[in-house]
Amino acid sequence: MRSPELHRRAKELALPFVPEERVRWLEPGELARSVGKVVLGVTLAGYLDKREIQGALDARPLRAPLDDPDATEMWFDYAADLGDGFDATSSVAWTLAEDDLPVERQDGEPTRLPRGSMLVLGGDEVYPVASASAYANRMTGPYRAALPTGPGPLMVALPGNHDWYDGLTSFLRVFAQQRDIGGWRTRQNRSYFVVQLPQGWWLAGLDSQFESSFDEPQLRFFETHLSARLGPGDGVIVCSAVPAWVKCVEGDADAFDALHWFDRNVVRTRLTDRESGARTPTGASVRLWLTGDRHHYARYAEHLETDPPGTGGAPPDPRRRQMVTCGLGGAYLTATHRLPERLALPPPEARLQEKDDPVDFHLTHRTHPPRGESRRLARRIAQPWKRFWVTRRNPGFGLLTGGLHIVLFLLAALLFGLSLGTGPVDAVRAGGWADVLRFAGAFAGVAAALTAVPWLVHLARRRRKGGLRVPAPARPPRPASAVLLQAGVALLALVAAVSLPFPAGWPGWTVLLLCLLLAGAVGAFAGSEAFALWLLSARHGTVCEWQMSGQGVEDGKGFLRIRIAPDGTLTVHPLVLDGVCRDWEVTEDPAGGGRPVPARLPSVSLIEEPIVIAREARTP
Repeated sequence: MRSPELHRRAKELALPFVPEERVRWLEPGELARSVGKVVLGVTLAGYLDKREIQGALDARPLRAPLDDPDATEMWFDYAADLGDGFDATSSVAWTLAEDDLPVERQDGEPTRLPRGSMLVLGGDEVYPVASASAYANRMTGPYRAALPTGPGPLMVALPGNHDWYDGLTSFLRVFAQQRDIGGWRTRQNRSYFVVQLPQGWWLAGLDSQFESSFDEPQLRFFETHLSARLGPGDGVIVCSAVPAWVKCVEGDADAFDALHWFDRNVVRTRLTDRESGARTPTGASVRLWLTGDRHHYARYAEHLETDPPGTGGAPPDPRRRQMVTCGLGGAYLTATHRLPERLALPPPEARLQEKDDPVDFHLTHRTHPPRGESRRLARRIAQPWKRFWVTRRNPGFGLLTGGLHIVLFLLAALLFGLSLGTGPVDAVRAGGWADVLRFAGAFAGVAAALTAVPWLVHLARRRRKGGLRVPAPARPPRPASAVLLQAGVALLALVAAVSLPFPAGWPGWTVLLLCLLLAGAVGAFAGSEAFALWLLSARHGTVCEWQMSGQGVEDGKGFLRIRIAPDGTLTVHPLVLDGVCRDWEVTEDPAGGGRPVPARLPSVSLIEEPIVIAREARTP
């Protein structure tokens, strides 16, 4: 049974939740709903910030494994960006719940990894925006079905921006009231957490609320329950909701400031006197940074002083600090081919007053998707013969561009008629090639002049700022380019209408109706393709992300399985599923009702060889 049928028959099959399809991000209705809620969430975030209220709640660190706090070895999992379509989210959930997971190694040989005794959710547990029903249908329902009874792994969760769009209300109800989700056990009572792990390891989950600064209760929590407890040689794993280290090279040099401040002032030193601000070293260090937000796998490895020049992050060395992005938990796949090869952290241009000297981190060779495949995947959004073309994946978008071009045709026909001294319908009937081409040239010139104004203003401001030295002109702003492309499509529809030989006896309303149908068809196809080509011109930012979100690629999901060994080393296994399950059977749920069960689980393989990290950076 396919998931659309499960969605339609959820009540008949007595399912405790409604399986949802993937979010179609470029559908007009979805765009309108999401934009409205996002604007409200971001605008009111400062007034509805529940982190301050959480300061009144009971605060304590957790210990894992829950059933054996004195264990000398531990396995745990990390997944992020999960609550999207049922097929992808449930495939990951069922794979995480497997007691003994068969995994194909890089050399093709099979191995088996035990289920983690803790699951860390790294942010964006629901899409497109948080609500009680969205969590039930897109996250807790699939995870409860995958592991209906316990006691199972401890589950700790970090909120991402999509969890924050309702002011964190739904997130706190799901994860901070210690109500188990099937066999998954939730024990945190705030939107951030500290977990003490075996062999001197600690896990810290930070809540930065739309990438703002840390609130005072949260800082006090980490000072009391992490910094004060750290000892010499301890290793810390820090989970953040966004890859701030990558954002540093995408136009925000201060993006890493909060994480670097946390490393300096909470992990590596502790506050011993609040009045004087005196600090003493803890002897601990951050050894691994984990994040999601970007729906791919990428790893940056610290460049050591002992490395030969030009070696980047190779060869493997347990002393290296690692920064890992793994947002493969269920949301659409994103690109990797535009990731920077090298990061200097903290950036020299960062405005943080007290900071370390920059340290280089290099992007390792293995990413998911691989960089060559990533380029090919991104281009598919502008290839109408592929099933991932923008309008094939978002049918409503074609209706939107078709309707837009009907309006643009009426405007263009009216202006064309004015240029000939007649009405729009008569102008379309009587106009010749010379008339329409002359009008098209004038129209294009005016449109280009209007769209160039913001660019010229920007250029003038840069000139004033830089004195007499005029920097090389940048290309026009991308919104202006989009307007020019759509204007070109509108002129194409007008030229096509003028070239049609309408019989003289046809009434004007018939001609107008046919012209509008023609404009709608041209707009639905050519307007969508022009938009897709405009998306491909972007190099980073939201517009660039639409290249992949518009396709909604469900395959290529994965997570991290991490082991803490008795000798104190930590090993990260980056895992990827070979697809998602699309065939489901309904069985009886232990709690009553129906339970969707996969007909076959996808096979799992390593993205790259396991990464070994020492608890402390020992000198060679």
